Amino acid sequence: MTHFPSLSTNPAHPDRQYALGQELRISILTSAEETDGHYDVSDSFMPAGAATPLHAHTRYEERLWVSSGSLTVWAGADKVTLRSGDFYTIPLHVPHAIAAGADGARALNISSPAGFAELIARTATPLHLATNETALDVELFNAVGTEIGDIILGPPGATPADLPPEHPAHL
Repeated sequence: MTHFPSLSTNPAHPDRQYALGQELRISILTSAEETDGHYDVSDSFMPAGAATPLHAHTRYEERLWVSSGSLTVWAGADKVTLRSGDFYTIPLHVPHAIAAGADGARALNISSPAGFAELIARTATPLHLATNETALDVELFNAVGTEIGDIILGPPGATPADLPPEHPAHL
């Protein structure tokens, strides 16, 4: 069983905590509705070894600030390992993947304009309903992701270097 730490909550919205399968626990601190769509902020935890698929965002930038543990981010030609206190911006349209280190990783996720929190709210399981068997609904996640402008480019574990040289991301 994976141990997930308690996450921050927004006292005005304590119900905005979610499980995205066994890959992510997330608390939406600020949503698009609260910022006129300018940005959203979430507190998240990825357990050791969890990884995102290779993907790109066409409608929002993603910013990560690691508060504990470590994340490796492959973004375009960059590969960076972020540790507690480190910050990184993933620009629009840049193919990227993220993987948690050996101790997992807790981070603030900031998207601007807002987008990521909507994806979570629409596809993840409310935390109070999640169990150790809660699975990610990949079909729903991909459908909503496509609707909000996210593009899946490869499975978890793939990096931008795995894209063929003729892929538009390299041009």
